[in-house]
Amino acid sequence: MREQGTEERTTGAEATVPDAVSAPDAEGGPHRTTRRFPRITRDTARPEGGGRAAPRDAPAPARQWPILAVLAVVGLGLLLTALDAFRFGTILIGVALLGGAVMRWALPDVGMLAVRSRFTDMVTYGALGVAIVLFAMMAQPKPWLEIPFLDDTLHFTVRA
Repeated sequence: MREQGTEERTTGAEATVPDAVSAPDAEGGPHRTTRRFPRITRDTARPEGGGRAAPRDAPAPARQWPILAVLAVVGLGLLLTALDAFRFGTILIGVALLGGAVMRWALPDVGMLAVRSRFTDMVTYGALGVAIVLFAMMAQPKPWLEIPFLDDTLHFTVRA
């Protein structure tokens, strides 16, 4: 049973509730809200800091400069890797991800570099960047970084 005055009126694809609470929307105008989930999802919430990194009237590349900077450095790292500078190329890729983590932390709006919440993006970019840099430094032959317990672990798990 429904309380009096809360019955739905269906107009087209949307259901309206006559006595719904009014709350301001993004532009400050009144917006009808209900506790019901919509039948059709029309939009998703933008991640925190996912706004434009430049004014609206700037050209599209300027508005998305943070992700373009990260992608340019990753592209340079891939090019170096393809040109047989494996260690420098992969370190550059890891540094690009670390730069993305720093930009996500320091800048209020980073455009498409914002994928999830600020904390999750920073942890993801940072962890992947550190892992790629460490793996590049441990790559054979002649590794720049040797971690002794990894050789012992490998001895007991893979080597017979």
